[in-house]
Amino acid sequence: MFEVRKEEYVSKTFRLKKELVDELAKCASENGISVNELVSQCCRYSLDNMEVKHPAGACGAL
Repeated sequence: MFEVRKEEYVSKTFRLKKELVDELAKCASENGISVNELVSQCCRYSLDNMEVKHPAGACGAL
């Protein structure tokens, strides 16, 4: 199950649709964390739980 937690980050820039950013901001606010923390945790969760359809060592199999 996905759990919201606080972690350390490296700065990176991404372009996201406004609707997604609005949803992320609301979720982050409701959980008392920054949007950056939430996006990082969502990415980690997705990579850890995605169905890998390529060889080991490729994306998703870090």
